[in-house]
Amino acid sequence: MRTLWQHCRAATMVDGKYSAIEDAAILTDGARIEWIGPRAAAPDIGECERVDLEGAWVTPGLIDCHTHLVFGGDRSGEFEERLEGVSYAQIAARGGGIASTVRATREAGEDALFETARARALGLLREGVTALEVKSGYGLDLANERKMLAVARRLGEALPLTVRTTCLAAHALPPEYANRADDYIAYVCDEMLPALVAEGLVDAVDAFCEHIAFSAAQVERVFQRAHDLGVPVKLHAEQLSSLHGSSLAARYRALSADHLEYMTEDDAIAMAQSGTVAVLLPGAFYMLRETQLPPVDALRRHRVPIALASDSNPGTSPALSLRLMLNMGCTLFRLTPEEALAGVTIHAARALGLHATHGSLEAGKAADFVAWRIGRPAELSYWLGGSVPHRVVRGGALIDVDRIDNIAR
Repeated sequence: MRTLWQHCRAATMVDGKYSAIEDAAILTDGARIEWIGPRAAAPDIGECERVDLEGAWVTPGLIDCHTHLVFGGDRSGEFEERLEGVSYAQIAARGGGIASTVRATREAGEDALFETARARALGLLREGVTALEVKSGYGLDLANERKMLAVARRLGEALPLTVRTTCLAAHALPPEYANRADDYIAYVCDEMLPALVAEGLVDAVDAFCEHIAFSAAQVERVFQRAHDLGVPVKLHAEQLSSLHGSSLAARYRALSADHLEYMTEDDAIAMAQSGTVAVLLPGAFYMLRETQLPPVDALRRHRVPIALASDSNPGTSPALSLRLMLNMGCTLFRLTPEEALAGVTIHAARALGLHATHGSLEAGKAADFVAWRIGRPAELSYWLGGSVPHRVVRGGALIDVDRIDNIAR
């Protein structure tokens, strides 16, 4: 069904800029944008549904390109400990951190994991998120990684969201492989990845390259296996130290390298040459009270696309608001509001391999957009919390966000 959405202003985000169209109109044909431009230049389309957007600012649907939405339990107790001076590394060394979430996730059934992840995803959808990534990495064995990825697939089937799944089996060392990291990496490469890819559960493969996780050499084994299986890669890199994981990611033409507080200028150059997106995660930076800023100036200088994401997870970024991440990206990392919005639209789409179909308002792309009742796009980064009045369109259909809880489970 063709629909003309009119009387609006559009921040198209083409090429990462507002590229604003005043008095715009958007023609959708089913789930795709057929045409967008000034309303006065709209094609003669005859009979169709017409929707008055009443002067709203329209942006592409927001995209959260780095989340860990599927997990069991919570780590609010560790949050208290960190406030009392215990470091993240110390907590991890005694079996807390990721390991504690692994225990809770293994104990939880698929339906229970789905219900809690669904509630988190609905919160993001209410804010205008129409696409997101969900990582595994709290199962750390074949059965439980499969369970997590199956839950992520269910989210995409049950909710009006595009969900990309990422296998993060190389997230931490499970207890049964204590002091045997190379053996665990062999298990990931030889058993887990082939099985999960064959079952159609994996859109990308990720790893955690850090002194408390896996070395660059171990990560490269995972990347090589993913390459053999025809699956793109991503990487948690340079969050706590400089291991040049982002340069490794660039060598494998990774979709993204994420965190990046300790990356170097050489890493930025390598990412620019490969087209790898830099995903900044201000929620984790804030929660861990970090002081090492990611080198935003170097990323700008070398024209590396910069995305923002919630990193929603139970330990280091229990973030349930992508809009709050826009503000944090501006206040903590000194991004401009335009850069921040590009970071959750066009550049976030590229970080998920979706840039051909999502992330900007262009003919041929998905009809996923949000009509915001705001005076200028910068307001999306300006307001701290609260609800900015808006309407969400996903796949060309208006979603009733006020009744979103009634969506089938």
